Amino acid sequence: MGAGQKSNRLIVPQAQKAMEQFKYEIAAQVGVQNQIQGGYWGHISSRDCGAVGGNMVRQMITAYEQSLAGKQQ
Repeated sequence: MGAGQKSNRLIVPQAQKAMEQFKYEIAAQVGVQNQIQGGYWGHISSRDCGAVGGNMVRQMITAYEQSLAGKQQ
C-alpha cells in the first residue's frame, strides 16, 4: 500500500501518540530501532516490521488478559 492508502484506523484517535511511542519501544526490543531514520520505515524488512507488529499485539493481549484476571478476583 502506498502512502495515503492506510485502511486501518485507531478507534480512539487520541491514542495515536501513545501507539507510535509503543511501536518504537517494541522496535528497540526487537533490535531494529537503529535502522529507522527520521520515522522512515522503508529500509526495514517486512519480516522485521512483522516482528514489531506481532510483538505489539502480543503485549496488548497480555495486558488485556491481566486486566481481565484482575477484574475477576
